[in-house]
Amino acid sequence: MLDTTTVTQTTPDPKAVQTSIADATRALHGHQQGDGHWIFELEADATIPSEYVLFRHYLAEPVDSDLERKIANYLLRIQGTHGGWPLFHEGAFDMSASVKAYFALKMIGHDIDAPHMKRAREAILTRGGAAKVNVFTRFLLAFFGQLTWRAVPVLPIEIMLLPRWSPFHLTKVSYWARTTMVPLMVLAALKPRARNPKGVRIDELFHEDPATVGTPGRAPHQSKAWFALFSGIDAILRVIEPFFPKRLRQRAIDSALSFTAERLNGEDGMGAIFPPMANAVMMYDALGYGEDYEPRATTRRGIDKLLVFNGDEAYCQPCVSPVWDTALTCHALLEAGDEASIKKAGEALDWLKPRQVLDVKGDWAAKRPDVRPGGWAFQYNNAHYPDLDDTAVVVMAMDRTRRAGQTKTFDAAIDRAVEWIEGLQSKDGGFAAFDADNLEYYLNNIPFSDHAALLDPPTEDVTARCVSMLAQLGKTAQTSPALARGLDYLRRTQMPEGSWYGRWGMNYIYGTWSVLCALNAAGVDHADPVFRKAADWLVRIQNADGGWGEDGESYKLDYKGYAQAPSTASQTAWSLLALMAAGQVDHPAVARGVAYLMKTQNKAGEWDEARYTATGFPRVFYLRYHGYPKFFPLWALARYRNLRNTNSRTVGVGM
Repeated sequence: MLDTTTVTQTTPDPKAVQTSIADATRALHGHQQGDGHWIFELEADATIPSEYVLFRHYLAEPVDSDLERKIANYLLRIQGTHGGWPLFHEGAFDMSASVKAYFALKMIGHDIDAPHMKRAREAILTRGGAAKVNVFTRFLLAFFGQLTWRAVPVLPIEIMLLPRWSPFHLTKVSYWARTTMVPLMVLAALKPRARNPKGVRIDELFHEDPATVGTPGRAPHQSKAWFALFSGIDAILRVIEPFFPKRLRQRAIDSALSFTAERLNGEDGMGAIFPPMANAVMMYDALGYGEDYEPRATTRRGIDKLLVFNGDEAYCQPCVSPVWDTALTCHALLEAGDEASIKKAGEALDWLKPRQVLDVKGDWAAKRPDVRPGGWAFQYNNAHYPDLDDTAVVVMAMDRTRRAGQTKTFDAAIDRAVEWIEGLQSKDGGFAAFDADNLEYYLNNIPFSDHAALLDPPTEDVTARCVSMLAQLGKTAQTSPALARGLDYLRRTQMPEGSWYGRWGMNYIYGTWSVLCALNAAGVDHADPVFRKAADWLVRIQNADGGWGEDGESYKLDYKGYAQAPSTASQTAWSLLALMAAGQVDHPAVARGVAYLMKTQNKAGEWDEARYTATGFPRVFYLRYHGYPKFFPLWALARYRNLRNTNSRTVGVGM
């Protein structure tokens, strides 16, 4: 049982808390765009900027030496102490990221005997060499003629023509896999060669002749039996693929072109994420469409819109996050509650409202054809791929404006969004990010899926957000079957020590925050063991400095739970919000966490956070949202002040 005794000497001074809130609020106001929205940088690892450099040389675009110099500066700064490149700040060596970064730096013109290149090469070679890269990197190296096509899994374009009932169909994989694979399958069929005008190769990163590298081995997550079956199919396809009828192949390529054309999405790009955008440009190039072909030219311009320039550095973002940033900022400002913040949140919601997708039945409709559209996408425009997480967060912010006394009405938008989210609940009671019932787990065993990220199954954090939304809108387990099934899913997925897995944020801290807010909004008794176990766990993992932190290593396949890391502002904020949702506003751990945020706030009213606290694909791709340390700590501090002032169970919202 938690000790909830108030320790007065550690209780932060209310006036100091208010000063911290005021400073953070003022800083956040300053980031608002002229049209009312917020957008912050979204940083990944070395992979995307390296691919951007190689993409330009693949096409033999004119060399922009200043841009390449700035990208090289960025890559050099994030090189790990181990000599290679990690997937997140201070992370372990990653082979694929390291090979791509080395290749990009060599392409830019760095001497292979430069100290940083020697360190990288030694790190790569001592860990088995470039033959150990993942499947996506193998495709890239095959385009450059560094590996033969025997080194990549067969990915026949004829997949485009398979019937819906087939074991492998595009509707059975995630949106990000779908949009990446379609142009990639065209490229795999045509097998184009990068122009690579400098003729750069990286043979020195291999222990063997690169031409002898065979197909990738089984990944740790893959079943021996399933992988053996799919590897056998791959071997058969490798023999018979050259004999596929040319007319059939052309039909499949035409189908891929139609699929792509429908989803090009202007300068926001196919899927509004870098990999399918780059693949689409290369696909058009391989098919003979020139630089002035409008779909190709528009997509190419969209890729450059992902670049970020910071002084003498530059990098390429995987995508942009304006809807997510704006919606979460609204929650922080509505929690702050001052008149100016409420006004600014209202302006932001006015910006968000017309971005609701009401007229496009996206790919999600393949499994839910009778559901009307009604969601929001993560990016500026991505109508085929709205997501439930963004939608639930936007709805809860819209609903909060009514509680804040605003006369704005978002009732129609909220109703359509709720209808869409309820319609996409999966059969196990959970909610996924983009699709319903994407549960074909056997597909993660195909040779192409060494990243284990082919699917978009329900997850605890997204389910929690949807449950939170339903509860905040007044639905109960008695009146809403969707909410009741969601709560049951969350109870089933609690880990033995009390935490929940976080798919889109790092990791168990994020998942636990998400779920405890949902349980609190749904009216679950704070004395329920589901609450007590989670709160006890959060108190146990608090760092000595009063904050909380978690490392990306917690995503290891051999589950060992939370992996301790230095405290971060965003993870501390999630922990505080979680404990307060569990009714522990007066617990000493909360006081210590609030004190940590106050003492680490900088003079600008914000928090510095170099560590990554978000997740693209576990074990493959991580994210650093530059907005997280700007709005989450403010949110937590304002929630603390509000609960201390009212001594109530909740402030009446789901997050």
